[in-house]
Amino acid sequence: MSRIGKMPVAVPAGVDVLVKDDQITVKGSGGELKLTQNSLVKISNDSGSLSFKPANDSREANAMSGTMRQLVNNMVVGVTKGFEKKLSLVGVGFKAQAQGPKLNLTIGYSHPVNKEMPSGITVATPTPTEIVIKGADRQRVGQVAAEIRAIRPPEPYTGKGIRYSDEKITIKETKKK
Repeated sequence: MSRIGKMPVAVPAGVDVLVKDDQITVKGSGGELKLTQNSLVKISNDSGSLSFKPANDSREANAMSGTMRQLVNNMVVGVTKGFEKKLSLVGVGFKAQAQGPKLNLTIGYSHPVNKEMPSGITVATPTPTEIVIKGADRQRVGQVAAEIRAIRPPEPYTGKGIRYSDEKITIKETKKK
């Protein structure tokens, strides 16, 4: 059995987990998240902890038990603490400004770039060269961060662009004659 799948998920106080035949719903102070249940995994709720068992002895069921456990754990962490990604802008004149659910970027193009945030995702700009994306759904926070980074990815010769705050960019050497 999967090592990750063997560990139970602790459900803290204030979080409600509903396991129905085809869907798992997690409600908490950070919102409500839903996940479609896989038929290869049996989920049991034992007074404050969720355990995941493969439905049969197949390799796919074993792997899926660990996957489902981690997805549900991310949902529980998301509705209690939430997830965040930090991006930084590197370049002369590059700046970002959050206006409600919109992110306005000035990143060296001839026009400003406006990015609309999906529901459940909030964006903040503590400084003009920093972007903080927060939300309860880990996958959506990462996807929005990747979409913003893709607008102007870091360039390999000067390092200008939008990058994750912990990302290291290896600068290439320019061509010599």
